[in-house]
Amino acid sequence: MIDELKALLVSELNLEDITAADIDADAPLFRDGLGLDSIDALELAVVLDKKYGIKIKSSDQRNKDIFSSLNALADFITDNRSR
Repeated sequence: MIDELKALLVSELNLEDITAADIDADAPLFRDGLGLDSIDALELAVVLDKKYGIKIKSSDQRNKDIFSSLNALADFITDNRSR
């Protein structure tokens, strides 16, 4: 799941100068870690819905935890996927 998510992040978010191997699964996805922003979060939510059937709303209180790292995101997907 982690390698699949790494590849998904690189391809779907058009991350420049970053390969899947460069992504630390424990590093934060936003700010100091991978450096994603709120637009990336929206794009990622759409991709997760299409690929895994995961619905993540901007008002969800768990978003900070869900998107805290790639490992946290993988755990959330594993627990909630419908596809």
